[in-house]
Amino acid sequence: MLNGLAEPDQRQLSNGVELVSLALPEAPLVCIDFWCRAGSAFEQATESGMAHFLEHMVFKGSQRLEAGEFDLRVEALGGSSNAATGFDDVHYHVLIPPQEAGEALDLLLDLVLHPRLEAEAFVMERQVVLEELAQSEDQPEEVALQRLLELACPDHPYGLPILGRREALLAHDPAAMAAFHRRLYGAERCVLSLSGALEDGDLLSRAAAGPLASLSPTTEPPPPPALRVKPGEQRLALPRLEAGRLLMAWWQPAATDLAAVMGADLATTVLAEGRRSRLVERLREQRQIVESIDLDLHAMESGSLAVLEAVCDPEALPEVRREIEVVWQEVMAHPLPEAEWQRAQRLVANSYRFGLEAAGGVAALIGNSHLWGRRHDLATPLRMLEEWTPQRLQAEALRSLDPALAYMLEVVPA
Repeated sequence: MLNGLAEPDQRQLSNGVELVSLALPEAPLVCIDFWCRAGSAFEQATESGMAHFLEHMVFKGSQRLEAGEFDLRVEALGGSSNAATGFDDVHYHVLIPPQEAGEALDLLLDLVLHPRLEAEAFVMERQVVLEELAQSEDQPEEVALQRLLELACPDHPYGLPILGRREALLAHDPAAMAAFHRRLYGAERCVLSLSGALEDGDLLSRAAAGPLASLSPTTEPPPPPALRVKPGEQRLALPRLEAGRLLMAWWQPAATDLAAVMGADLATTVLAEGRRSRLVERLREQRQIVESIDLDLHAMESGSLAVLEAVCDPEALPEVRREIEVVWQEVMAHPLPEAEWQRAQRLVANSYRFGLEAAGGVAALIGNSHLWGRRHDLATPLRMLEEWTPQRLQAEALRSLDPALAYMLEVVPA
């Protein structure tokens, strides 16, 4: 039990669909979260952008629901809905008052499992996706980040844009999208997670007896290759960029290696989480050579990425690079002070605990974990965090953030 939470209730249907739920008696809402291993990393060569485009089209109606009817009915029930597509997976969720959760569950499953993919709506929604792509391409910061991924992750799906390529999006049709849905939205690739003010398991039983039970298995596609980051460096000039940027990307262990991911989280926290972290204190507070500096860990299934972004005057880029190298050498040369170590552990542990305070966060955590076969109890990440020592952190996680191992992209205004 963690923070008063019991462990999730887990069931597997005969066709392979997994159901997982965790009651939060004090929560005002129920979160219904449908997860599927159907992110952009599973797209074939001709399917660029299909995963995200399908997420849009799902909300354009099902065999029973007219376009827009799902949103109207969920709103009438007092709820809200949303969806997100990533490299590895896609999920659709509804936040709903508990007394309306059964109807919302039926609506969501019908929408996701039986999308209409009507031709006229397809053409209209493709324009929406193309406009979203154009907006992304009009933001120099997003262009720079995408270029970093392309350079650091060559020949890997993580280096390709989730939004897709324009020429591929223009070539997509409803039949190809239906084939994509049949191939990836199979029984053994789906998890339904429920959290919040659940009543006596009724909602889980309703889900088990619904359309998920008749969902067909699929032929499992080959997994994406293991990620490796290619060290290197390049300079990029972009119009309308207001300040220089140094972007760096390092390979980190895959999400399945939870213990290593916790170590990576500790290492990025030591270096760049808060004003007292090494890089923020040195480069922003003391030297004042950056406007901001962040180092974020992106845990993914084929391999994770640590991505650094420093915003500075273009003329300061060489000095910023030198200072990052100096800070890393210092953190490797001397034992971490106890106060710094305790601070990092508290920040990482509290971030995890805070994610368990609301139904949406809990449903996302247990849904994603079960989708990828991580059926550990909720306290496991905290136990793994406690297994790290300052010495191990230096020898493993911090060592992996050697600037020489990163791909480095300098971005300057054109």
